Amino acid sequence: MQAEAYSNVRNNLKSFMKQVNDNSEAIIITSKNSEDNSVLISKNDYDNLVENAYIRSSTANMDHILKSLKQLKNGNGKEHNWE
Repeated sequence: MQAEAYSNVRNNLKSFMKQVNDNSEAIIITSKNSEDNSVLISKNDYDNLVENAYIRSSTANMDHILKSLKQLKNGNGKEHNWE
């Protein structure tokens, strides 16, 4: 993960925004006070994190996902043609 000083990010924000969107790699934005450090990520990556956190917050969802994964690993999967 790349780290950049706040002043550099401030002066080149557009290029850093393009970089995180093109590469899907977060950038740590550092400050003199380490408690103020932040992370710049793409909107798509943020949406993915939020969706995954929501799905994983439900025990019922996770139980179903893990049960389905176990069935697939045991050869009980079915192929579907979704066209």
